[in-house]
Amino acid sequence: MIKTRDAHLAPVIAKVEAGERLTFAEGLRLFETPDVNALMRLANLVRERKHGDKTYFVHSMRLEFTNICYVGCTFCAFAAHKGEERAWDYDADAVVEQVRAKYEPGLTELHMSSGHHPNRPWSYYPEMVGKLKAAFPELQVKAFTAAEIEHLSKISKKPTLEVLRELQAAGLSAMPGGGAEIFADRVRKQVARNKVKAEKWIQIHREAHSLGMRTNATMLYGHIETLEERLDHMDRLRTLQDETGGFHAFIPLAFQPMGNSLAQNLGKTDYTTGLDDLRNLAVSRIYLDNFPHIKGYWVMIGSELTQVSLDWGVSDVDGTIVDEHIAHAAGATSPLGLSKERMIGMIQRAGRLPVLRDAYYNELEVYPAQVEAAD
Repeated sequence: MIKTRDAHLAPVIAKVEAGERLTFAEGLRLFETPDVNALMRLANLVRERKHGDKTYFVHSMRLEFTNICYVGCTFCAFAAHKGEERAWDYDADAVVEQVRAKYEPGLTELHMSSGHHPNRPWSYYPEMVGKLKAAFPELQVKAFTAAEIEHLSKISKKPTLEVLRELQAAGLSAMPGGGAEIFADRVRKQVARNKVKAEKWIQIHREAHSLGMRTNATMLYGHIETLEERLDHMDRLRTLQDETGGFHAFIPLAFQPMGNSLAQNLGKTDYTTGLDDLRNLAVSRIYLDNFPHIKGYWVMIGSELTQVSLDWGVSDVDGTIVDEHIAHAAGATSPLGLSKERMIGMIQRAGRLPVLRDAYYNELEVYPAQVEAAD
């Protein structure tokens, strides 16, 4: 049994060790405990029950086909207005050429999420997916957050389920988990007033799962939310996962405090602390007992802390990405991408077993767990 100096944590540890589900109040104890060493060991216990030492990554490319967006989220430093010098907007053929220019052998996943463009017609989106699949049939296209799907529903005047069906028919493989931010209405009104509502985000993912499409789920933390609101977010996701089983991974996203109005209004210039990042990952691993993976997103928390997080419940470190812009626009200090070799080495040096996967978490290659010592 995991020992703890926190008497309030002891019964929670006993439940997790017995494989029992935690209540909301017990989840809060995980956030509030001063015994972070016991929390780490408990999260690692859950992680290793599910995956042993295996740590997953994907050889992926990130592409934002436009940064033009009318939504106006206060935490965003990525969006631009049409006509701004820094705006970009690729047509379907240009998107294909962008992928071709950055393509690397062995790429399996193309991850696309972008702004809510005010003028692009609905036809552009299935056309773009179809042209990508025709040009790169081996690539799994993971694209369009639930927020984007709602936007496409509005411009197409089609129900979101029909939008998903048509995109899937064009070649869409999976959906990313963005647009979730924090589900609590109090927070959402301040950080993403014009974005998809929490209930609609959940409905769209439910619909995607009904079509056999697997998705991820994110949570943006470290701004104005409370610990209770973080846990409420996880609780709603856990409930949906009980219903559908369609989520691959939960991805906490650390708030980046540069170049956005939310940070300016708060007078916030500091990043989330490493301990807050690790605690958040550990709590999510323990509380989200029905999620296969908790992802440590190295773009947001850096590759060094991502290595540490592999002992705090994390079993997936995302991917090579190649060229990321959304987080970096808000101050992320990580590289724009990492090579496959660096991803493997990062996992190995943390004492874990690197596993190359695809967008469906099929294992493509398992690498040795340890790097040979240098002479």
